[in-house]
Amino acid sequence: MSVTPGRVVLGIDGGGTHTRAAIVVLDSSAGGGDDQRRVLAHAESGSIKRLRVGAEAAEANLRKLLTDVYAQAGVKGVRAASCGVASASMPGIPEWITAVFHDFGVERSEVVGDEVIALDAAFEGGPGILQIAGTGSNTIGRAPDGSRESAGGWSSRLGDEGSGYWIGLHAIRRALHAYDREEPTRVLERVGAIWGTPSLDDLVNRGDGTPGPDFAALGPAISELAEAGDAVAVNVLKQAAADLSNFVLLVRAKLKRKHGIAGEVPVAWTGGVIEKMTLVREAFFAGLHAAAPEMPVRKEAVVPLEGAVWRAKRLLEI
Repeated sequence: MSVTPGRVVLGIDGGGTHTRAAIVVLDSSAGGGDDQRRVLAHAESGSIKRLRVGAEAAEANLRKLLTDVYAQAGVKGVRAASCGVASASMPGIPEWITAVFHDFGVERSEVVGDEVIALDAAFEGGPGILQIAGTGSNTIGRAPDGSRESAGGWSSRLGDEGSGYWIGLHAIRRALHAYDREEPTRVLERVGAIWGTPSLDDLVNRGDGTPGPDFAALGPAISELAEAGDAVAVNVLKQAAADLSNFVLLVRAKLKRKHGIAGEVPVAWTGGVIEKMTLVREAFFAGLHAAAPEMPVRKEAVVPLEGAVWRAKRLLEI
């Protein structure tokens, strides 16, 4: 079946670890007034976040992603594209991505924060609160007039409480405190095995090195230890859940106080910390329900890529 080039759009979700893309054709022939979306292709590559992988690797990953997804879709260009990436506000990032888009025949494009596409995946331009908890963390709320309130998200060194990075880093910190007090924990043993550090001194030197290790990659191991009852791991995950739910409640309070919202504000979430760590997810939901029983909380994770496609479709309509 042939594709009308003017009805093809591209969405990109530039996460901290992986970058995902989808090319969609918009078909209004089905009737009903709204365009029907038909996915032509999905593709995935490494991170395009320059701070994480460097400018050269980020560009190579973006170009490979676009080459793969175009080949799968059988297109040579698209009419509109939306890219969400965590570093969108950094100088030069939008210009760089836009230049690559130009090379790939993208007629109209935008580069926005990853939180923007995730918000629109959940609420399609409407009001709501989104909790992001992946490699990093951030909480964003949007009022009915489009204005936004936020909490957290102050980078891995200065904040990002409840994130995968925070969990990995603070599990080690608390395990070292437990070691000083001769309290039992398997966190240091497990991290040493992952990092290949045979002694505690080696582990500390690795953790304190420059560049530093990928603390977020320790998250699954910390979650497994918590499931097995390791007290340090359990307490770290409980604190992560408390921080995430408290950020949501803080943004909810801001929206109500500053924007005159009388009713409840819906909550959505995305990221592997809540999705894959059972203890965090259950405590996160429980904390929100205890504080605001009537607040609607989405049970399934938001897929940010869907928000990028929605925004690309909107670009096409402008």
